[in-house]
Amino acid sequence: MNKYELAVVVSAKLEDDDRTATIEKVKEYITRFGGTVTEVEEWGKKKLAYEIQKMHEGFYYFVRFEADATCPAEVERRVRIMENVIRYLCVRQDA
Repeated sequence: MNKYELAVVVSAKLEDDDRTATIEKVKEYITRFGGTVTEVEEWGKKKLAYEIQKMHEGFYYFVRFEADATCPAEVERRVRIMENVIRYLCVRQDA
């Protein structure tokens, strides 16, 4: 099992419940494809480096998980089409 970190930027226009539901959906995708979520870190609302979809701010989340090598690609396929996710990046953490 490899360790991964998924950074997710969620739209700042969403209510708290919708943001929570979005992150829960991401965690559900990870577990569905054989991963185990170890930590979810919320950084809160931050200013974006550049305008994305006419937005200047977003909520940052970092989801750390352990999974086989096939899991991140499947999770990215699902996260890519999520309406409330502005940007995402999944990286493998080396030991």
